[in-house]
Amino acid sequence: MKVTTLNFKSMVYLKKVSYSIVMICCMLFISQGLTAQTTGMITGTVVDAKGEALIGVSVVFEGTSIGTITNADGKFTLSNKTIKNPVLRFSYVGFSSQEIVPKGDAPLHIVMTEESKALDEVVVVGYGTQRKKDLTGSVAVIEPKDLNSIPVATIGDALEGRAAGVQIISSGVPGSDPTVLIRGVGTINDASPLYVIDGVPVSSGLGELNMNDVESVQILKDASATAIYGSQGANGVVIVTTKHGKNDSKPQINLNYYFGLQQAAKTVHMLDAAQFAALHNDMMDNAGLARDPAYANPASLGKGTDWLGALFNVAPMHNLSFSYSRGNDKSNYYVSGNYIDQNGIVVNTGYKKLTLQFNADDQLLSNLRFGNSLTLNHDIRTNGNYSIQNAMLALPTQPIYRANGSYSGPVAQPIWDGDLVNPIGLAKTVDNATNGYNIIGSIYGELEIIKGLKLKSTAGLQGNLWDSRTWAPEYSWDTSINPNAYLSEQYNKSFTWNWDNTLTYDKQFGQHHVTAMVGTSAQENQYNFLNGSIQGFASDLTQQMTNGTTNPTVGGDESSWSLLSYMGRVNYNYAEKYLVTATLRRDGSSRFGSRNKWGMFPSGSAAWRISKEDFFKNIRFVDDLKLRAGFGVTGNQQIGNYSFASALQTIAYNFNNSIVSAVVPNVMPNPNVQWEEQKQTNIGIDAILLNDRINFTLDGYLKYTDKMLVPMSVPITTGYSDVYVPSINAGKMENKGVELSVNTKNLTGKFKWSSSFNISYNQNKVISINDTVPMPTGSIGLNYNLALIQAGQPINEFYGYVTDGIFQTQAEVNSHALQVPGNDPYNRTSPGDIRFKDLNNDGVINGKDRTFLGNPNPTFIFSLSNTFSYMGFDLSIFLQGVAGNKILNANRLYDESMYAAYNQTTAVLTRWTGPGTSNSMPRAVYNDPNENTRPSDRYIEDGSYLRIKNVTLNYTIPQKLLKPLSIASARIYISAENLYTLTKYTGFDPEVGASGIDNNVYPVTRTVSMGVNLGF
Repeated sequence: MKVTTLNFKSMVYLKKVSYSIVMICCMLFISQGLTAQTTGMITGTVVDAKGEALIGVSVVFEGTSIGTITNADGKFTLSNKTIKNPVLRFSYVGFSSQEIVPKGDAPLHIVMTEESKALDEVVVVGYGTQRKKDLTGSVAVIEPKDLNSIPVATIGDALEGRAAGVQIISSGVPGSDPTVLIRGVGTINDASPLYVIDGVPVSSGLGELNMNDVESVQILKDASATAIYGSQGANGVVIVTTKHGKNDSKPQINLNYYFGLQQAAKTVHMLDAAQFAALHNDMMDNAGLARDPAYANPASLGKGTDWLGALFNVAPMHNLSFSYSRGNDKSNYYVSGNYIDQNGIVVNTGYKKLTLQFNADDQLLSNLRFGNSLTLNHDIRTNGNYSIQNAMLALPTQPIYRANGSYSGPVAQPIWDGDLVNPIGLAKTVDNATNGYNIIGSIYGELEIIKGLKLKSTAGLQGNLWDSRTWAPEYSWDTSINPNAYLSEQYNKSFTWNWDNTLTYDKQFGQHHVTAMVGTSAQENQYNFLNGSIQGFASDLTQQMTNGTTNPTVGGDESSWSLLSYMGRVNYNYAEKYLVTATLRRDGSSRFGSRNKWGMFPSGSAAWRISKEDFFKNIRFVDDLKLRAGFGVTGNQQIGNYSFASALQTIAYNFNNSIVSAVVPNVMPNPNVQWEEQKQTNIGIDAILLNDRINFTLDGYLKYTDKMLVPMSVPITTGYSDVYVPSINAGKMENKGVELSVNTKNLTGKFKWSSSFNISYNQNKVISINDTVPMPTGSIGLNYNLALIQAGQPINEFYGYVTDGIFQTQAEVNSHALQVPGNDPYNRTSPGDIRFKDLNNDGVINGKDRTFLGNPNPTFIFSLSNTFSYMGFDLSIFLQGVAGNKILNANRLYDESMYAAYNQTTAVLTRWTGPGTSNSMPRAVYNDPNENTRPSDRYIEDGSYLRIKNVTLNYTIPQKLLKPLSIASARIYISAENLYTLTKYTGFDPEVGASGIDNNVYPVTRTVSMGVNLGF
């Protein structure tokens, strides 16, 4: 822009006039001090980080009213006659204050740094708010821009990788909430965090919200932050605040839409028809069985059927959001609507959701305010009847359809043709869906009794109504026959209300700032369901319960729980240097017996802002530096209902040739059951460097779970050993780790480049589990438990046999420990079978030779985000990954088994066919006489991965082009989610779940989206 001479002169004139007015005002307040000084002149210049002069900076002798302000050139002059050992305090709005001790007569040169805006951000911490710079606990704040820039269906997916110490495991199932673990797995029971949405604790995760309605997300990680939630805070707390209208804002309309295409990010290669036929011939030969005549010439069969290709498809997704907001100094409101239509990549799966949001705030009187938040939604989940595993195992020699258009089935004997029901037929003909109607709402009133003293009352409600329905028609697909159609329906109702009352006093006394809060909280849940099923329908057109004729069943149940709490918290701040927080909560829960109904959960934390100390003022590259330390106790009441009492059930039995009913206990009571208790110590450092160019947080923690509920070992003489056993507080677990978050502004100006990096290290160990009795887990059927929970090991560590290559000759078999004995060469251990290690050296391979095989819990989780901006274009690249964990690929127990008429992966092409042909992949043999498929390290794989999680390119259309169209803002973008994954894992995707077991897991999808955001 060209500046005229007149404009330049006007600017100089206005600058001088402003300076003169400021000087006159200042002289009115400090004239006495100035007139008292006649000698000992102190001079200097005050500039900002760029070297530009700062006008009107206050320069005052510490502890007095004697001072001045800088002139138009940033210069100042002070005389000192009476003050000994003077300390000058420099302060300016928007900049960090400094204290300087003048030495000698040399002019001072003061460089002031801007106060970080991030430090003044208000953070929701549970029943209140704090400035970010006043936090003493470990709290992760997720920026709204990080959520709104990613076109994904749920908030949970958008949070993945955004906070250190928070592991989020996504699923490809449409509309599903991801698994969230904060600082590792803290219990063998429910390890999910508490979710609080607009003050309402919810049990359904975050999937009910529209992501565009989210204003902020805070994740409370350590006990000093979560103890205010007492018995619900052991696994961390995720607090979500939705958007409200802004005061003094014009009406705002926003319209957001994107369209995406989803597909499986990776597929697993299966044998084609010719390859399978050759494998099947080997399998029959090695078992001494007759070959299938249809496989006499394998090469003639060609490629055959691609069952996985038929199960997976490219799936579209639509997401449309609309919002309207406005506000003034008396009231504001925000209204929005959102519609999602997401098809699944698996046949007959999908998700649809309609969400409405209405938030309002009204200042009725100068000291009285009311408001509400309301979320309503209706969702439809099409779950289908798919089996990815069966689609992998289906024979490529069998077509999907017969010539008459019906689905195919096996036609020969199972030893040749297998026994799988057509997986595509089941996926397309069986209807399995859930309809949900959900509400999350809260209303509050806030009264300022006197200045600084506020009473707030909040009433909240979470309501969930959902019904599920499964319809399976009768069919006759060759030898696969279902003679009776089947209908099952279930209706569920869950309502949870809460009522919170808090009294908060906030007062500044000189340099002392105290905020004290006391309050009560009450919460109650009521849940019930009713279900029924029936078979035998005359027609597929009469799919109602009354039209079934055979095998009717009916069931139902109800339960309830309640929680009453008293709480208090005090925050003390002296001179913004020394900060202390103390919290105490007392909870009473109906889930415990009278002896242990109440629990106390205290916490304390402190912080020291070193950068505010006088001795630190000359370290100019550090804008802010704070040390934190805290300790607290939290609890976990997610143990189910009525565990302190005996559960009863009704049974029918024959008495004197008559059927009579009786009520019998099926669970032994445990009146001594009590809270799971978690003690956590946290030490942290927060720092801002180089004029807010670098912002980092480092935390170290030790999280100790005590009184963990574990199944009781019950003697058979009690009569309870073969039914559900009670849980007792006999377990202990430890998580310890380190977290680092770094945010940087690498380049500023027209071309901007910012980065965000976080990495977390966590080590989990079970200290005790029901004394010395280990606990099997990881069941996948077939009497297989793939993992074990045992003292001294990480939770859910894989457990099984250790392989030691392949037997090449019978002599090697004979010289090794006995595996499967016998004289029949077709039913014993033979050359080509896996050799298992004799770990206890007793000469026999059995269950005593099993050992721990790998840890499913990652040692490191990390992410890196880079954002580049230039001339309206923004490019963000987000990388995310984990390291140090193992995956047990349970799919391979079936599709690399080579023991029955199931298709296999192409990995079996390297199978053993004679001495020296393979030392890793065993022979193919029907019925697997050596049990080569037993759980072993054969199926353990490296679960580490580095993923290009998201790449988004935005273009913001210039305002000058939009103004004639009455459009306030416009942004168009293209985005790719889960673009590429670097991993050694051979399955569909390494993100398989917290257990680390990949058994028929719906894979994470790759999605490419295009969208537009418009503002009016």
